[in-house]
Amino acid sequence: MPNKPWLKEYPAEVPPTFAYPKRNLAHFLTDSAASHPGHAALDFLGKRMTYRALLESARRFANALLRLGVRKGDRVAVMLPNCPQAVIAYYGTLMIGGTVVMTNPLYVPRELEHQLKDSGARIIVTLDQLLERVRKSTADSPMNHTIVTTIQDYLPFPKNILFALKQKKDGKAVKVAYGGNVHAFRELLARSAPDPVDDPVDADRDLALVQYTGGTTGLAKGVMLTHSNLVANTIQARLWCYKSRDGMERYMAALPFFHVFGLTCLLHLGIYTAGTLILLPRFEINQVLQTIRKKRPTVFPGAPTMYVAIINHPRIGRFDISSIRMCISGAAPLPLQVQERFEALTGGRLIEGYGLTEASPVTHANNVWEKRKIGSIGIPFPDTEARIVNPETFEDMPPGEIGELAVRGPQVMQGYWNRPEETARVLRDGWLLTGDLGKMDEEGFCYILDRRKDLIIAGGYNIYPREVEEVLFEHPDVEEAAVAGVVDPYRGETVKAYIVLRQGAAPNPDELKMWCKEKLAAYKVPKIFEFREALPKTMAGKVLRRKLIEEEEEKARTS
Repeated sequence: MPNKPWLKEYPAEVPPTFAYPKRNLAHFLTDSAASHPGHAALDFLGKRMTYRALLESARRFANALLRLGVRKGDRVAVMLPNCPQAVIAYYGTLMIGGTVVMTNPLYVPRELEHQLKDSGARIIVTLDQLLERVRKSTADSPMNHTIVTTIQDYLPFPKNILFALKQKKDGKAVKVAYGGNVHAFRELLARSAPDPVDDPVDADRDLALVQYTGGTTGLAKGVMLTHSNLVANTIQARLWCYKSRDGMERYMAALPFFHVFGLTCLLHLGIYTAGTLILLPRFEINQVLQTIRKKRPTVFPGAPTMYVAIINHPRIGRFDISSIRMCISGAAPLPLQVQERFEALTGGRLIEGYGLTEASPVTHANNVWEKRKIGSIGIPFPDTEARIVNPETFEDMPPGEIGELAVRGPQVMQGYWNRPEETARVLRDGWLLTGDLGKMDEEGFCYILDRRKDLIIAGGYNIYPREVEEVLFEHPDVEEAAVAGVVDPYRGETVKAYIVLRQGAAPNPDELKMWCKEKLAAYKVPKIFEFREALPKTMAGKVLRRKLIEEEEEKARTS
């Protein structure tokens, strides 16, 4: 696209281009520790760690890795919830030029085995109660070391046990036999010097991260992201949030760091701006609301399901959440009703953005304080280009026409780990084909209709699940909704809606069907409704539509 109409929509304070430093991602921590040494970097369930202490611990971990034989380019898996050890291990690995593999602690052995074998990780940092799962997953692998940690090390009271990650199994305390290739995290740090390490990183060439995609459509692929990719995307996000106050923001870190959205928009951005990261090991609505009331976070990136849970909490009126000034919603479409109600409750701004693992992840966002368009993912970030193309010919589609979104910028990945053919399918002359169907208007605002894989084709008509979900979300009885295509012998596919009702509402499929008929063409109206207590989600709060489809396929096989 020769012209960039979105540049006219940029706030005056946001530059369209920037000279991103070519440096190790860990320098964000070094710089903030130099400028704000005594400021709280982490707040973990009431206990704080300053930037000075965090830098010292990260350097200790870096030296411990060197002592264990880890060198530049070696992969180190971090399988932890949001806790201080996850941050220490992450930056310590980067300091020596190691490549981090962020791993979901909820993975079952099969998923973990694939990720560890595929990445060739030499070390994994995990919780003591997950040690047996790791051993099962690495029985046939060349992994040399496991570093085991208990997150209680960083709690304010030794006997305090996390509700979500209890250090017990079958009612008995977990006992870990350290020694051999199993090392205690705290002891490893205590035996290591806090001295700076030599920085061997070539920012444009060396990988900071191999981040695995969600794997909801098959085996997860490792996305190769360099230090330059992640440095650029962090700075792009900071430029976009130009009213952000360095050294003053408090980040609500409920999104997991093992998801790239949480990694960049919380961990990287929080450390870069010398903010305080209020760490929660998982999203639990009552704990989240109590934390907001006590800790007064100002920035709260999240998934739409998180905001849905907040606005629909039966006692939301008892919680003061007015400290929240700014939220970027990602990982899934943001319904208008959710946006409006959340902003009314907080007085802050909740805007929709867009990204994908392959782009570090953010490429688009609505303006936070200026012009935005409802239903749009916004406009491209600085130094980011976007096109809507014909997926077969790669030719540009006219404004308003539907095609596949392609993006290009300094945050776009180097490719998929050990998958050159799949890399070639999605990267063309620096352009990343996202797999998302969308359109762009005359002003450069983009609209995502759905994943190409999620498109429902019923009786020859194309149906975009997001459009139907938006209508369902508008119904006063609906708390959450997901729409998927299920097999239909006559139409090929038909539309099925999965509904979570608000407290006190009764299932009424006929009423919901009539509601949809008033707002949608007849062929888009769901023919089947299923009412559920909850929808399957990733740890980042994204609804797993693929999981719903797999359940339907299993029903068909067994019926």
